Amino acid sequence: PDNTRVLEFPFFKNIAIDLGIFYIPFVILVITACSNAVNITDGLDGLAIGAIIMTAVTYTGMSYVTGHVKFAEYLGIYYLPEAAELTIFCASIIGAGLGFLWYNSYPASIFMGDTGALALGGAMGTVAVFIKKEMLLFLVGGIFVVEAMSVLLQIISFRTTGRRIFKIAPLHHHFEMCGWPESKVTVRFWIIAIILVLLSFSTLKLR
Repeated sequence: PDNTRVLEFPFFKNIAIDLGIFYIPFVILVITACSNAVNITDGLDGLAIGAIIMTAVTYTGMSYVTGHVKFAEYLGIYYLPEAAELTIFCASIIGAGLGFLWYNSYPASIFMGDTGALALGGAMGTVAVFIKKEMLLFLVGGIFVVEAMSVLLQIISFRTTGRRIFKIAPLHHHFEMCGWPESKVTVRFWIIAIILVLLSFSTLKLR
């Protein structure tokens, strides 16, 4: 099938789904969801930008191997000739993110705001679409997925049962209410993000 409409799944080498014309709404969903999930995560000093840097590290590597014919053939992934160009784009996000984190780490002196969070989330979602690693977002962006799902589940639970699953949503505020200092929540989420990066890179061979 035309690989522009095909979804690959991490850890599964021979599973691919051709979405056909439904790929367009799927792309819209991916970019919109990613953008909003990052915005939801941006509630503690350094949390969102730290996770974005981890995600960008993953997609820097993924875009390079996807755009390199020998690596793509060796790893058994789709070869996309122009994908390697996105390596520079992702690397620039890493560099800018590290510079921003210097001032956004606890206690922050500057803040990303909705404009920055939505833009960075949309950028990561767009890169994922361009290099055909959309489903990998669920793994490498696990922090964003969990944060967004915590809000969704909280709303559903409260509207259907009148009860809250978490003390407060998103999840990072729940842990604050449990007595964790803000800096501890952020660092522990970063540790999880690093683990997810390593797992994401492992999908290149564990298939």
